[in-house]
Amino acid sequence: MKLAILSTLLAGASAFAPTKSASGTSSLSATKADLEVLAKKCNPTIGFYDPLSLADKDFWGKGNEATIGFLRQAEIKHGRIAMFAFVGYIVQSNFVFPWAQTLAGAPHPSADLSPEAQWDAVPLGAKWQIFAVISALELWDECGGGVMDHYTKGRQPGKYPPFDLFRDNVHPVFNLYDPFGFNKKMSEETKERRLVAELNNGRLAQLGIFGFLCADTIPGSVPALNDIAIPYSGEVMQPFEGQFSYFS
Repeated sequence: MKLAILSTLLAGASAFAPTKSASGTSSLSATKADLEVLAKKCNPTIGFYDPLSLADKDFWGKGNEATIGFLRQAEIKHGRIAMFAFVGYIVQSNFVFPWAQTLAGAPHPSADLSPEAQWDAVPLGAKWQIFAVISALELWDECGGGVMDHYTKGRQPGKYPPFDLFRDNVHPVFNLYDPFGFNKKMSEETKERRLVAELNNGRLAQLGIFGFLCADTIPGSVPALNDIAIPYSGEVMQPFEGQFSYFS
């Protein structure tokens, strides 16, 4: 399970280098018209599909452009997490780290268990460590790393802030995206193409990972996965099930 979680943590802005400037077609899609254009690039057949009219909303009185920025950021982030979760599910169904998981020498949960059951077997302290790192990364994103605008105020959706401020004042650390600067000269056309690919892959991965979860928890719900599903009776939406509860 740690492989999937660690991969999730490393999922930075996969199409854009973390600089202050944003230009051309890869900048914040601030209006519904921009979303319609982007939707046609992602899927020319379906095009723009918004049955709940979210693109017309004004969340928290911040304005429509801020609302679209929030929704775009949420979609990209969930897509990235789903992509790593999908790959992580497959990997940990077949392979786990061979070294000890804890200082006491306990091994990692066996690959014979379903990924959901592997997570349940992770010690409580390890789970808290994982969620602490996730929380720190989320806070850094919300603060823009001290150098970038918030994604509801003009920052390019999905553009994770660099760790420059942290690296200069606290501790050396690599940026999540392009830590060695290999993609600094990437063209705007390439960035735009990768953005579209990332959106499509993220949407497909969200369907994929939930397909796995449904197949394991609801027998027969995904016929195509009947032969490989491993029944799981726990609650996939309760990460601390049996270990921690606010109500006990």
